[in-house]
Amino acid sequence: MVNFQLDEMQEMLRELAHEFAVDEIRPNAEHWDANSQYPKEAIQAAHEMGLLNLHIPEDYGGPGLGLMEEVLVNEELAWGDPGFATAAYATSLACAPIITGATEEQKQKWLRKVSEDGALASYCVTEPGAGSDLAACKTTAIRDGDEYVINGSKMFITGAGYADFFFVLAKTDPDAGYKGMSGFIVEAGTDGFTLGKKETNMGQRCSDTRAITFDNVRVPVENLIGGSESGGWLNAMNAFDMSRPNIAAHATGLARAAYEHALQYSNERHSFGKPLHKHQAIQFMLVDMKTKTEASRLLTWKSAFEADNGIRNTESAAHAKRFSADTAMEVSTDAVQVFGGYGYSEEYPVARLMRGAKVMQIYEGSSQVQRMIIGREITKDF
Repeated sequence: MVNFQLDEMQEMLRELAHEFAVDEIRPNAEHWDANSQYPKEAIQAAHEMGLLNLHIPEDYGGPGLGLMEEVLVNEELAWGDPGFATAAYATSLACAPIITGATEEQKQKWLRKVSEDGALASYCVTEPGAGSDLAACKTTAIRDGDEYVINGSKMFITGAGYADFFFVLAKTDPDAGYKGMSGFIVEAGTDGFTLGKKETNMGQRCSDTRAITFDNVRVPVENLIGGSESGGWLNAMNAFDMSRPNIAAHATGLARAAYEHALQYSNERHSFGKPLHKHQAIQFMLVDMKTKTEASRLLTWKSAFEADNGIRNTESAAHAKRFSADTAMEVSTDAVQVFGGYGYSEEYPVARLMRGAKVMQIYEGSSQVQRMIIGREITKDF
């Protein structure tokens, strides 16, 4: 039997996240975006309310909730503001490969820093010449006694300027392709670790994004994820099966917000003697916006359900991420169109939403990469 009814705890959690978005995110979103201000205090407040890093197991101080609970919360946070949602989610993404591939000692140390101390973390994988093609990674980690020496550079690292530690993917065997890649924990401020300037992005400007340079950065052997070389690439990829449903939830929340703004405006603004939504051309736009937003949510929920029930969700996560990201871009663009000239003005929120939507088609695997993943999955048995 298929049941779309949320249980009492899930409803309460979603309501709590929505109230936080209403009270703490929306009143500040325009200011954060206009001033490229990282919302650290609001992120800390969300953490204290139990809205972040929900997938950290109870054994490591976390709530031990499922992916379904996480996507419910993330839709509401992105409904408040997509830039805040991205900034707040960065630590959860960085924790994913620790949860799936780290040793017990590493989990106890690093996950508790997040769950109990409120530490922030970043997922440090993308490079100037290796985004979707992570096998092209050039950053190296060469063992030297009881340490690894890391050299290379990373790009577009979310939350880098505020992270306490980083999950870093590097090649321990440069000649072995993706099989020679390993994951490491690198603490901020380590000698040879240099942050670049904050990027000036089209949208989601409150999310801190920077380049990082590693110049003979030494990390102890015990910071090698899992305690053995190789397997880093697969572990980093497995993290995406957990993160992409959450990015899909972000996109769904953004699309929902854009649709609601457009619907409200279409009732307030009159043209040719009647509200905009009374014109079939506008009404049909609103209908399509609503339908695609609903479909995005269902794809997101399915991918989360599969993960929570031990079903491989690589394909469903790719469907959810691709469709929801494309929907967010389309719905926010249509919202600007419904607002007309006012939609093109930064005085109204739909312009910020449209700018914020574009990156959802790019990060965490572009829409084109998601199609490649889906194509591989549907043809793998032939």
